[in-house]
Order: sequence, then C-alpha cells, then structure tokens
Amino acid sequence: MYLRAVVGLETGPAGASLAFLRLAGDPVRWQLLRELARSDRHVRELTALLGRPQNLVSYHLGKLRSAGLVSARRSSADGRDFYYTVELDRLALLLAGTGRVVHPGLRLAPVTRPDPGPGRPPPRLLFLCTGNSARSQIAEALAVARSEGRVEAFSAGSHPKPVHVNTVRVMRERGIDPGSRSSKQLSVFTAQRFSHVITLCDKVREVCPEFPGHPGYAHWSIPDPAASGDDDEDTLPAFRDVAAALETRVGYLLAGIGALPVRVPA
Repeated sequence: MYLRAVVGLETGPAGASLAFLRLAGDPVRWQLLRELARSDRHVRELTALLGRPQNLVSYHLGKLRSAGLVSARRSSADGRDFYYTVELDRLALLLAGTGRVVHPGLRLAPVTRPDPGPGRPPPRLLFLCTGNSARSQIAEALAVARSEGRVEAFSAGSHPKPVHVNTVRVMRERGIDPGSRSSKQLSVFTAQRFSHVITLCDKVREVCPEFPGHPGYAHWSIPDPAASGDDDEDTLPAFRDVAAALETRVGYLLAGIGALPVRVPA
C-alpha cells in the first residue's frame, strides 16, 4: 500500500512489484540501497561515496524512508548526525515477491559455499561496542550459535564494563548458553587479523583502530539497551529489541559470507 502511495500505481502483487522496481530502480536510490546494505552511514559519507550533492542524496533517502526501505537513527556519538539503515527484511520480501510475480519458480536463496576444508581457517568476526556488556556480547554469541561453528566470533569494548544481567537473560531466551562471559578491552585484539570488524556503537566507531590484513569494516548503529531505563526490569524490553535486531543483522551477515547453515526440507 505504501509503495502505491509513493509511486501512484494500482494495488495487487503485479502493481506492488512494479512500484518497487520503479522506486528502487532509480540509479541513485539503487546505489544508496547497496551502500547501506553493507554498512549504516550518515549523509556526508553517502554523499562522498556516491559523488552526488547532499541535497540530492537527502531527497532520495527521503523517498526510501517514506517507502519503509530505509530507517534513520540519531547518532549517539554527537547527537547531530543521523545514521541510515536498510530494512533488509522488508527489502528481501519485496525482492522475493517481485521474483514470484515474474515466475513462481524465482525465489531468493541463501548464499552457500563449500566448507573451507582441513587446514583452511573459518572467517573471524570481531564485534565492538563501548562497554562490551550487551550489544557486542549478544552479536558474538549469535554469530557462533547461528553459524553452528562455521565462524569464529569475538567481541570487545573501548571501555569495558561487566556483562549485563539482561545480556545473559536474552541469550538464554534465544536458546544460547551464555557460559562464563566476561568483557574485554579492544586493545587485546588490535594485533590480530579478522575477516570482518563490525562496530555496533556510534561512539566506538569514532575510535575504531585499523586492523591488520584489511578486514571488511561495517557499522551497525544499535542503541545501548542499558540506557533505556533505571533498572534491569525497565531495560529488559530494550535488550529484547536489540537481540531481535542483531539476530536479523547477524543472519544476513552469515548468509552473505556463506556461513549460514542451509536447512534442507524433509
């Protein structure tokens, strides 16, 4: 329905698919979706990456936001910039629906790659936030659990704090044994090589060092759930929201690197 309002087309699967193609098929909007699928970014970065004027980039971001394909969150680093994020689940649904309109056999499938084999190390992921007490701990645990050991995942913080009780709670709610987790200082890992380094906090992104071996860098602008209330019960809903958001993000990351197990129907 919202795509019809944006593009002015009739309803129905074919109309919605055509509306989506017209919206996303604009060259600037397509570039924005591609860049934001890799990493959350603010307008200045997108302007530089696309080589386009800021007013044009902002205009097309507004179109994507109105269509529900992109969302924005004020940066916790300076309170002025906004980080833009692609709504990957919504984009996947629209792409899949468009494929089915063309032919019922066209559908999205996870990226699959053969196991590395003996002697080939698995991808190494590093998740960073400020305290290493919530967001990065949850992301690390999800990456290990959902990949079923196909990746090695680690987490750290620029100013470590004890692991939050609600971090342990939401892990258990998702069937993950938290074990004896502890927070770690970012400096512990700065000499190590990683395949991907993902910052989950706007503040730690500003101080993230360069790691050896030129890993892939990405930023996920995730709010600190511990700052959402005065006590553990107050903040629990925010912890659950963050765990759900990270479940989605980690799932797409694992699929993109071929580390998400593929379930074969019985």
